[in-house]
Amino acid sequence: MTESDISQTLSPPARPVVRLRPKAEARAIRHGFPWVYADELVTDRRTQALAPGALAVLEDADRRPLGLVCVNTKSKIIARMLDRNPEAVIDRDWLSARLTRALHLRERLYDAPFYRLVHAEADGLPGVIIDRFGDAAVIQPNAAWAEAHLDALAGALSDVTGVTAIVKNASGRSRSLEGLNEETVLLSGVLAGPVQVPMNGAVYMANLLGGQKTGLFFDQRPNHAFAARLAKGARVLDVFSHVGGFALAALAAGAESAVAVDGSAPALALAEAGADAMGAADRLTSRQGDAFAALEALAAEGARFDLVVCDPPAFAPSKAALEAGLRAYERIARLAAPLVAPGGYLVLCSCSHAADLAHFRNASARGIGRGGRRGQLIHTGSAGPDHPVLPQLAESGYLKALFFRLDG
Repeated sequence: MTESDISQTLSPPARPVVRLRPKAEARAIRHGFPWVYADELVTDRRTQALAPGALAVLEDADRRPLGLVCVNTKSKIIARMLDRNPEAVIDRDWLSARLTRALHLRERLYDAPFYRLVHAEADGLPGVIIDRFGDAAVIQPNAAWAEAHLDALAGALSDVTGVTAIVKNASGRSRSLEGLNEETVLLSGVLAGPVQVPMNGAVYMANLLGGQKTGLFFDQRPNHAFAARLAKGARVLDVFSHVGGFALAALAAGAESAVAVDGSAPALALAEAGADAMGAADRLTSRQGDAFAALEALAAEGARFDLVVCDPPAFAPSKAALEAGLRAYERIARLAAPLVAPGGYLVLCSCSHAADLAHFRNASARGIGRGGRRGQLIHTGSAGPDHPVLPQLAESGYLKALFFRLDG
C-alpha cells in the first residue's frame, strides 16, 4: 500500500455540500438562526438524492461554509444546523457532549430528576425532545436526522444520565411534517406502569408509553406554582386538565376542591390516581367530555369557582390556523369568565407558537369582555427554565399563561 493509499484510507469521506440560493439570508444563519427553508436552498439532483436526515456542509451563495447541517428534502425546514464546525463528527461522543451540557443546567435548576432534559434547537439538538422521569426518559425524535441516529442518542442518554428505561415517542404533528411515521416503543429497560412525578408539592402520574406527548407537561411547572398561590381555600376548575396539572397543584396548596375537565378518560383516571397518592382524592371531581360543552353546562348549572384555569391544546399550530385559533381562544375566555366568582381568578393558556403574546392577550381580553366581565392582568407566565428559548428562534418560546383577577 502506498503512502497515498494510506492517506486516503485515514481521511474521512467527503461530505455532500448544499448551498443557499443567492437571495437567501446567510446573515441570519451566521447570527444563530438554525433553520433553512426549502425555498432558500438550491435543490439540484444531488440535493434531492440525499436520504432524509443526511449530513451535509452548508455553504452560502459564495461557497463559504456556514456549518454542518442535517437535510430533509421532504420537509419545509429542509436543513437544520447541527454544528458550526463543518468538519464535526456526529457520533455518540458528540451527542454525549450536548446531553452533558443540557444536564448541567437542569441539575442546577432542580433537586429531583424530573424535567425536560433537551428542548430541541435551544439545547443544540434540532428537533429532539427528551423528558426525564427519574430513572426513565422519553425521547421524541421529531427530525429525520435524530431518527437516523436514535441508537447512538439513546446510548449517549444512558451514559450521561444513568436512566435505565428509555421510551421512543414518535407521534405528533412535528414528525408528520418531517415525513416520519408514528410509533411509541420501549427502547430499553422496564416500565411497570405510570411513573409518579413529584412537582410543586403534588404527585402526578405519567403514562410514558400511552399518554399524551411524553406523558406529562413539565413546561407548566412555574404556572402551576403561581396558580397554587391563589388556590388556598378556593374552589378550582381546571379545564383541559390532562392528568390534573393545575388541579393537583391547587389541591397540594390547600384548595377546598377541584374539578378536572378533560376529553380523555384515561388522563382523568391518572389525575384521580395522583390525587389519591397525595391524599386528596376526596377533594377532586372529574368530568369527562368536550371542554366547550362542559363550560356551557357548568354555566347552566350556576356553578361558580374562585379559580378557573383553561389550558387547551394548540388552537393555532401554524400561521394558516392563526385566525381560527384566536377565535377559539376568545371563545374559551368568553365561556370561562362567567364561571369566576366575584374577585376570583381566571388563568388562560396558549401553547401555540403562531399566536404571539400580543395576539393571545388581545383575544383573551376580548373574550372576557364578551363574557360580561372586566379585570386586571396580574401575571404573565411562560415555560420553565428547563424549556430554554433560542433567541433567534421565536418558535422555541411558545407557552403563554395569563392570570386575570376579575371584578364583581
